[in-house]
Amino acid sequence: MDVTGKVFVVTGAGNGIGREVTLQLLAGGGSVAGVDLNEAGLARTAELAGDVPAFSTHVVNITDRAAVEQLPAAVIAAHGQVDAVVNVAGIIQKFVKVIDLPYEEIEKVMNVNFWGVVTMCKTFLPLLTERPAAALVNVASMGAYAPVPGQAVYGASKAAVMLLTEALYAELLGTSVAVTVIYPGAIGTDIATNSGVAIAGDATADASSFKMTSPVEAGRVIVDAIVKGRFRATIGSDAAMMDRLSRLNPKFATRLIAKQMGGLLS
Repeated sequence: MDVTGKVFVVTGAGNGIGREVTLQLLAGGGSVAGVDLNEAGLARTAELAGDVPAFSTHVVNITDRAAVEQLPAAVIAAHGQVDAVVNVAGIIQKFVKVIDLPYEEIEKVMNVNFWGVVTMCKTFLPLLTERPAAALVNVASMGAYAPVPGQAVYGASKAAVMLLTEALYAELLGTSVAVTVIYPGAIGTDIATNSGVAIAGDATADASSFKMTSPVEAGRVIVDAIVKGRFRATIGSDAAMMDRLSRLNPKFATRLIAKQMGGLLS
């Protein structure tokens, strides 16, 4: 898909990867309807973009189905059309084992990471299928295929996104909609803070030998995947390595992640 002149709906546009995807799409000549629960974050993204008309802000909780269903009209009012949806918004869980994770936390993670994506897809697909060229991009996670201790529900939510996206790809074969699933590894964002999750001590530094990928690079990979219509893309050497290893020897990959990341458990 040529970005120029296209209108993209990007969730999570108020920070991190979503912000970088937004800025790079705008730089490429596209227009973006930025969706986020954080009004201040969206305002900052608008400021970084230069407060251009090509960027509109939409303060929406993607777990609120009624609010999401009002989005298409708002985006069309601002930009005239919808050519692509990029579902970036997501949260992690508290770093505890499933046995210690409250049901409320499980439901919160699934509502944002899975049901939010489902609602966005169902709401916007009728519009996308009407366009001569369209794109649907869902961000999963390395955790969808490389289980992390203390992030079981987060990984399950992203595995659900993975399979949903792959099934949508199959269902939309022969249509104008290109469907892509993205697998980020460790990205240098504030997702823990934005998720309301505290990480004990220096566990992050001690537990992981993986190099963190910058949000700028993550944004570049996602935009490149949109342009090239990729089926899937990994972000970071950690995600690429674990993708290969989990296919070749899933038990070894699981034990390796457990050893490296187990220190994150509180």
